[in-house]
Amino acid sequence: MTESTAARKPRRSAGSKAAGTTGTKAAGTTGSKAGTDAKRTTGTKRTTSTTRNAAKKGSETELVQLLTPEGERVEDAAYAEYASYVADITPEELRGLYRDMVLTRRFDAEATALQRQGELGLWASLLGQEAAQIGSGRATREDDYVFPTYREHGVAWCRGVDPTNLLGMFRGVNNGGWDPNSNNFHLYTIVIGSQALHATGYAMGVAKDGADSGVIAYFGDGASSQGDVSEAFNFAAVYNAPVVFFCQNNQWAISESNEKQTRVPLYQRAQGFGFPGVRVDGNDVLASLAVTRWALDRARRGEGPALIEAYTYRMGAHTTSDDPSRYRHDDERAAWEAKDPILRLRRFLESANHADEGFFAELEAESETLGKRVREVVRAMPDPDRFAIFENVYADGHALVDEERAQFAAYQASFADAEGV
Repeated sequence: MTESTAARKPRRSAGSKAAGTTGTKAAGTTGSKAGTDAKRTTGTKRTTSTTRNAAKKGSETELVQLLTPEGERVEDAAYAEYASYVADITPEELRGLYRDMVLTRRFDAEATALQRQGELGLWASLLGQEAAQIGSGRATREDDYVFPTYREHGVAWCRGVDPTNLLGMFRGVNNGGWDPNSNNFHLYTIVIGSQALHATGYAMGVAKDGADSGVIAYFGDGASSQGDVSEAFNFAAVYNAPVVFFCQNNQWAISESNEKQTRVPLYQRAQGFGFPGVRVDGNDVLASLAVTRWALDRARRGEGPALIEAYTYRMGAHTTSDDPSRYRHDDERAAWEAKDPILRLRRFLESANHADEGFFAELEAESETLGKRVREVVRAMPDPDRFAIFENVYADGHALVDEERAQFAAYQASFADAEGV
């Protein structure tokens, strides 16, 4: 059970700079319409003009975009409220966002390669989803709490989790290599959708403690079909919980396309539960940052939950055990490659003269250093206990488990016999 953040940490004002948020300002520092000391009502839905307008905006706006695939800033009055949250972003902060995405992608590539080399049992790649994760991750404050799935490597990076700590679970040597309370970043959740309920319950506790921090839960488009997610939506709405539901719609729930997941855009589901939903260009790091700041800001003010659908694309396989060529076409991936989140921000940095070749060269060297460290750390990890899976299944043992253990032992021994031939 996770200890309540509010019970451990003092309140922060919306203008406080979050520790470890290189590249962006703390969430809610720009464009906030109200202070964070507004009294939160528990069990009663507050009806405010802000909430009504947000719900209306969420239903009418198909896609919030602040940076085009060509790297040009979008000036659209329909997005003005969101854009205000990044209106004063500095060149240094933009370079920070770019650095985050590049290093996260390099880490992800190394992890994929290590799995192919037999060093990891499995890996869930985030390739293509860097903007959604870095933008939303940098929108959080230090005292916010994050509930991830198993693919939020970029969010973990933003929360200050050492990326090598993510790999022990995928190697099979631990159940998560970090203390959730050290970074307010929960352990990876393998059970699809359950973290939405965990986040909602935690947020209800935050509200009762009277803290002004927010909670954010990540899940994919496939998880939106789980009953746990709908239950979380309902509890969050009824109890006005300060939680943001962040759905990374990467178009594929393993091999099931969106058309087999929903009849309406996912963000519109929020309307049925009584809170606003917004669809954001998930390949646009500025839009992802701005919309998440907006959602967390209103949650901290006591205005309840919000749903963000980050419309993005999973460029690689669902996990390294998956073969996406069996269910999707290469031309689909090619179309999304043109919307690459990292290339998009680089184009903007170059056109605005916010970064020079020296910056990109230094970042490339830093990327190489990170890749080397990841390889060294993983290869220094112990081999997993192959028989640990049979332990702690039943308190007093079980005949079927004993039989399966014996069969697995014989299978493992067959390799030793083959080597001796």
